[in-house]
Amino acid sequence: MKDQVMTPIERRASISLAGIYSLRMMGLFLILPVFSLYADTLDDTTPVLIGLAIGIYGLTQALLQIPFGMLSDRFGRKPIITLGLVIFALGSVVAANADTLIGIIMGRALQGSGAIAAAVMALAADLTREEHRTKAMAMIGVTIGVSFAVSLVLGPILNSWIGVPGIFWLTSILAVLGIVLLKMGVPDPETSCIHRDAESIPAYFSSVLSNTQLLRLDFGIFVLHMMLTASFVVLPFALRDYAGIQPDHHWYIYFPVLLISMAIMVPFILLAEKQRRITEVFLGAVLILGLAQTGLMLFYHSGFGIFFSLLLFFIAFNVLEALLPSLIVKYCPADKKGTAMGVYSTSQFLGAFAGGVVGGSIYGGYGIQEVFGFCIVIAAGWLLLARTMQKPLYLSSYMINVGTVDASQASVIEKQLQQQAGVAEAVVNAEDGVAYLKVDSRVVDTDDLHAITAHLTDVHASDDIGQPRGLNQAPTMQP
Repeated sequence: MKDQVMTPIERRASISLAGIYSLRMMGLFLILPVFSLYADTLDDTTPVLIGLAIGIYGLTQALLQIPFGMLSDRFGRKPIITLGLVIFALGSVVAANADTLIGIIMGRALQGSGAIAAAVMALAADLTREEHRTKAMAMIGVTIGVSFAVSLVLGPILNSWIGVPGIFWLTSILAVLGIVLLKMGVPDPETSCIHRDAESIPAYFSSVLSNTQLLRLDFGIFVLHMMLTASFVVLPFALRDYAGIQPDHHWYIYFPVLLISMAIMVPFILLAEKQRRITEVFLGAVLILGLAQTGLMLFYHSGFGIFFSLLLFFIAFNVLEALLPSLIVKYCPADKKGTAMGVYSTSQFLGAFAGGVVGGSIYGGYGIQEVFGFCIVIAAGWLLLARTMQKPLYLSSYMINVGTVDASQASVIEKQLQQQAGVAEAVVNAEDGVAYLKVDSRVVDTDDLHAITAHLTDVHASDDIGQPRGLNQAPTMQP
């Protein structure tokens, strides 16, 4: 198959957009391991307000990320991303200058309002061909995990140097650097259009929201991030007040935990995807989440107890962060991936918000142990619900650029593709000029699909204009 290598422009765009996303996510996560201890020193502090300050960004992010993506369709990707980064920087400045928890909450809410995730994904789709879009999205996805890990380690270190207000100032600088990277590093797209694989389509919401398998996954990512945020409302207190570890040394726990957990997750992901044991690995990871929270509830007063419990937690967390999007692709219709992922991301951010509020409320009313006990309950509920999921088909998303076709031609191509071995689903959208497929990678012959599609589009082009399409117009495919 041709065009296996990304062009320099595609690589530059993917790396630059991943960098922008990384800078923004670091700005959100750097305070996570240290904020509770700082907020406890302010005059107007209550546990509920601490949790709200930690999680409020998730609410505004959830409410605005899909609208920001739609605005980028109308007003352009770069202007909307720039606007989002400016809003994020302003929120950081508000939080840095605030001397009350209410002021910090306002700043954090403003940070979340700079919801550029969907617009960044849309711009990545504009700047990459179909056959390389998965690579670009994977680069951006990897930066999220790396940014989170780096933030947990750097947060306590930076706190000892510049304090939480200084971290907020730093996040505003990171946002400005993101704007510079957008201007200097990201090419301007020649054309900008709606991409059903990367953007939410309003007409598809009812279909996605009525899919009970997808709803189970949306609930799962909601619970996962609810558990994460609720835990970090109280973990800094447990490490300092019960385990006796000074705040600027908390990274001694986080760094090896994250390093080891990321190494251990790899064979589990390979087992799930390559050996097709995704159901067993998925359910096992949810069970381990509950066991990790049990360990935190029982041994929160011990540094070793927290270390081993967190190690279990982040092994399961990392595995689930990788498997949940993969399951979204397996369960959603071929042409509705972007919409399904938009709803999924919204659920994730709502979970972060709920975790902050509920974690703070339980901590204030009962105590640290009860927060972890709550996490055990929701992990058990998730496990029971996950057991009712249908066994997923091991399918991957493919896209084929079929060029300019009308509705009747699209129908012919669609039927031909559906008849090929290894193709479980094919939808050809004439408006996009793209065929969206779900295929079994062990069975399908992608070269045959490419050849069939090229032949059909050549025939149609010959019928329309009297001569076949040139080789430079041959369609491309994305695995």
